[in-house]
Amino acid sequence: MILISFIAFVIAALAAGGVVRWGGQHAARYGTGMPQRFHRGHVPRLGGVALLAGVVVSWAFGVLQSMAFGDPASFAMDGWVGWWVAALLPAVLGGMAEDATQRLSVRGRLLLTGLTGVLSVWLLDLQVPRLGLAWVDAWLPVAPWLGVGIAWLAVTGLPHAFNIIDGYNGLAGMVALVVCLALAHVALQVGDRSLAAVLLTTAAATGGFLIWNYPRGMLFAGDGGAYLWGVVIAIASISLVQRNPAVSPWFPVLLLIYPVWETLFSMYRKIMRGTSPGVADALHFHQLIYRRIVREVFHDDHSRRVLSRNNRTSPYLWGFTLLTVVPAVLAWQSSLILIGFCLLFVLSYVIAYLAIVRFKVPGWIQS
Repeated sequence: MILISFIAFVIAALAAGGVVRWGGQHAARYGTGMPQRFHRGHVPRLGGVALLAGVVVSWAFGVLQSMAFGDPASFAMDGWVGWWVAALLPAVLGGMAEDATQRLSVRGRLLLTGLTGVLSVWLLDLQVPRLGLAWVDAWLPVAPWLGVGIAWLAVTGLPHAFNIIDGYNGLAGMVALVVCLALAHVALQVGDRSLAAVLLTTAAATGGFLIWNYPRGMLFAGDGGAYLWGVVIAIASISLVQRNPAVSPWFPVLLLIYPVWETLFSMYRKIMRGTSPGVADALHFHQLIYRRIVREVFHDDHSRRVLSRNNRTSPYLWGFTLLTVVPAVLAWQSSLILIGFCLLFVLSYVIAYLAIVRFKVPGWIQS
């Protein structure tokens, strides 16, 4: 597992370096007037290319180990890996097309992630077998389409959730890395080595990308990278619960509650203001932290000021994420505890958001 993770890290890091060197011409296409833009200069948004390269090459090596060398690591990686790749490609390639051309509409990207959701359910036989609530679980055998629908919604929606939080250097990448490691930890706890291998290689490829993304901000994940994180993590989360009855379905929910709730709250906020949920704005939680908590940095060069404040925003959200990851990893078998922490996070998020909006942030929090 260490070997294929190392391969994923090296391939992703080298591919990311290549994108930084030769992909700069695409960066100028990203408009300077977009509200979600918080950086200076033209930075390539094709980090998804590096992530996809690292993931696919390492998975292929895992398949080679399993099928040609007697599977010494007990990965059991064979034909199903190809179905994973086939399922994720429509969303990821569509995201990369948007990153390179800025011409793919929001509806087009939704259709492609929806297609990835359909392929995941069809090719991988994904469904949510239980919800950890007796009165709901009693209905699932009677209406199996409900579990299939939840699985499709998760695979379709999570890529966009990661895209929403991909606003500052190291933010979405570190969240994805920590979530992958947490899922891999529990997969190893229940003896699911093949799923753990998929997650650890994804985490390693993310590490290779982060070398270029944080703190210098030389490469962004873009839609392609965010969609890859979302699809792989969604499929892995559902597979972990589906294949291992000991794992509570609320374990991945708590792990991912930050990007998921950020997306739901953003949709609610925009609908209440009478705007489309697909319209970008600069009122996400991480953007408010940038504007109202991270103090102004004094440098002669404006680009250095923006970069410094950008880098100091992400650690706030890393800490916010760890507040959900730690209890999730400790209580991955207990639905009741996990549901309680999900509700606690939602309440804490809303209180923190309103406090920042109303300028009621304690001075000791600001940096």
